[in-house]
Amino acid sequence: MLDDTIINRNVIAVTFEAEANAFEAFSRLKELDSRDDIDLHAAAVVAREDDGKLVEKDEYEEENYEDTVGGGLLGLVVGVLGGWIGILVGGAAGVLVGSLFDEDEDDATDSALGELSKTIRVGPPALLADVTEQAHEAIDAVMAHLNGTVLRRSFLDVEAEVAAAEDAERAAKKKARQELREAREKQQKDKVEAKLAELKGKLHRPKKASSTP
Repeated sequence: MLDDTIINRNVIAVTFEAEANAFEAFSRLKELDSRDDIDLHAAAVVAREDDGKLVEKDEYEEENYEDTVGGGLLGLVVGVLGGWIGILVGGAAGVLVGSLFDEDEDDATDSALGELSKTIRVGPPALLADVTEQAHEAIDAVMAHLNGTVLRRSFLDVEAEVAAAEDAERAAKKKARQELREAREKQQKDKVEAKLAELKGKLHRPKKASSTP
């Protein structure tokens, strides 16, 4: 049975129309944590570049975050969304990453990573956070005041999809290495066969007829 800490733990993404609001929201989250209105595990202000990659502008982690249950997840999320998945979604092509996790390939997706990555577009920075909250009102009120749009996804859903994305990336890299190795072997084989054909051609070349009477 899951405890309330995990059940009430979410990964949130908040987008803003102004860059300054993202940094203000970052500070306000830490204030909420200091007042025990929420339990802020980690947060990052991130910006999507034109090539789809994510750049961290500021970050926060609670003490020993990496060593706690589920610790380090936000860093993994930034890494995944800023890697090949983020490039697919955040770049100009705007390909929906949800198709990696969902059976349907339309614009609707139940994928946590798909929704998070779709939310963080090129433009003003966004705020990502790993947070435990007994109720949504505290964060929602702060973000509404800063004209922020909040997306929440379950910590457990995000954690599971990050693991799946990492497995998919490892499998893709393994397949790419195998195909590269096979291509090199074929290229080497083709070179050897071409050289053998050249040598055979020289060995079987007909001799010129003698012009001596």
